[in-house]
Amino acid sequence: MLVTFKTDVGNITMFGDVALHMIKMMGHSETIPGAILAEDLPLALSQLKAALAKEEVPPPTDNEDDDEDEKEPVVNINQRALPLVNLLTDAIEAKCDLMWD
Repeated sequence: MLVTFKTDVGNITMFGDVALHMIKMMGHSETIPGAILAEDLPLALSQLKAALAKEEVPPPTDNEDDDEDEKEPVVNINQRALPLVNLLTDAIEAKCDLMWD
């Protein structure tokens, strides 16, 4: 499942499990579709940033048995959240609502 976050300033799409986690971090229920009004976005952004600050970033694993070509990069939740944080920041500046489906 994919979830698309939509505003008047742009859209981003995330995998469903990550998007649901972000929605919950913003202080909303994990219902899809959903929305946050423009006047509530600053609070949602601050809650998201606070929750991200509490997330533990796993240390990189250094396994000598793995072939260098087969290693996949680890993308932590803070990196995955960056496009949404930027979208929320732009939406706050433009005073527009956030919707997702």
